[in-house]
Amino acid sequence: MRYRTIAGTTVSAIGLGAMPLSIEHRPDERRAVATIHAALDAGVTFIDTADSYHWHAGEVGHNELLIARALAHYGGDTSDILVATKGGRGRPGDGGWTVTATPAHLKQAAEASAKRLAVDAIGLYQLHKPDPAVPWAESVGALRELLDAGTIRAAGISNVTTDQIREARAILGDGLVSVQNQYSPAVRDSEAELRLSAELGLAFLPWSPLGGISRSSLDGPSGPTSVSTAFHRVADGRGVSPQQVALAWLLARSPAVIPVPGASRPASITDSAAATDLELSTEELTQLEDGLLG
Repeated sequence: MRYRTIAGTTVSAIGLGAMPLSIEHRPDERRAVATIHAALDAGVTFIDTADSYHWHAGEVGHNELLIARALAHYGGDTSDILVATKGGRGRPGDGGWTVTATPAHLKQAAEASAKRLAVDAIGLYQLHKPDPAVPWAESVGALRELLDAGTIRAAGISNVTTDQIREARAILGDGLVSVQNQYSPAVRDSEAELRLSAELGLAFLPWSPLGGISRSSLDGPSGPTSVSTAFHRVADGRGVSPQQVALAWLLARSPAVIPVPGASRPASITDSAAATDLELSTEELTQLEDGLLG
């Protein structure tokens, strides 16, 4: 396992996106816990969750509670695990998502997340999505208050633009440590946000990083999966999975990148974690880039 940093904290270069363990089509708890334990066994020290990662109404915090139980029952040392959670979105139980990023909601949500995770302070708390009904400065201001109160140790923002990153940095200063946007071989709309994050010393955490290679949990059971891309051809030549190639490509994009692929089986996260050992050659990177442009 190779490592990168989030605000000076050393974490695995590949994290675990825990959402698939709690939303629709989730595994039973035994397999879910085994998946988290497999991530830890593989050297993963960064786990990404949110209070809205649940399936049914009335299950707020399902994923956070699952992670807390899995960590409590792990046989090894978990003191170096950074669990990042998010607030500001909701799930009414009909398959949809809502956005509520008022300061009052975010502060209450962060306090509730800390209790579910059984921590005195959340290591990294992220504003899940800008709320069009709330001025951005007010939502980010709530993160500032949570930092000052000691409820959270560091703040992140998700699904944001470059202007929103700059405004958040002005409000939070060094308290802002990460940006989490969708970014993958299939979705590269956040190139500017990635560049700015690197310039500002922020970690960039791609969500759904295997888009175009594997179906995202957000796609549902009928979502498309590519079967013949440059990533598959490089993978065939290396004798590894195309998912590993996609994650290695992401790591090569910038030292700021820490992908958080989702997993619902131990084998999936074990394979993803192995991507940190895959060093792509200049020729392979060119082949992948040419394939994307083509």
